[in-house]
Amino acid sequence: MQERVLKHVDTLIERYPELDECRDSIINAYEIMKDCYKTDNKILIAGNGGSAADAEHIAGELMKRFMTARPVPPEFAEKLKSIDPVRGENLSNNLERSLMAIPLVAHEALTTAYINDVDGLGVFAQQLYGFGRSGDVFLGISTSGNSKNVMSATVVARALGIKVIGLTGKSGGELATVADVTIKVPETETYKIQELHLPVYHCLCMMLEDRFFGSEG
Repeated sequence: MQERVLKHVDTLIERYPELDECRDSIINAYEIMKDCYKTDNKILIAGNGGSAADAEHIAGELMKRFMTARPVPPEFAEKLKSIDPVRGENLSNNLERSLMAIPLVAHEALTTAYINDVDGLGVFAQQLYGFGRSGDVFLGISTSGNSKNVMSATVVARALGIKVIGLTGKSGGELATVADVTIKVPETETYKIQELHLPVYHCLCMMLEDRFFGSEG
């Protein structure tokens, strides 16, 4: 692994020493996510309550710049300007390259219709079935590791050839028994787990951004 990518884990653990026990799982999760993006695939993210907010937060960090500028390639910038000199110039200066991420908590019309018409616990599974493709990654966030709708989504993920990353509390719950990698932060109370989830996923986002948009590419 490139040293400049690994340094983000070192910085995380320096700031949050209790996460040292998660070092290997964070690195392994990064490797799965990196491989996903190397093949032009995407990450699908789900969670409930505060973890739903985290799902949207993660997507926001991946779909636009987080710490590093992500200008569009010069050839695409020229294509934009050739189509519309005025708007294209503005777009070529302001568009940012993305690491594709879809928060499965964000589609209110679809999710409420499915919950109302079909099955409340299958709401993430239905979207994963619709959006997901082999080579994608499903990131399931559950402080207990036992969220029923997240677990249903893992079944669909595995059936589609989608790798599963779990982000949980200390026990890992059922999610830890099926995920390819589970990052189990060392807390048991919900709010304390959530407080550690944020620096963990910020670290993952920084690692990915550095890998794909850093100075060495």
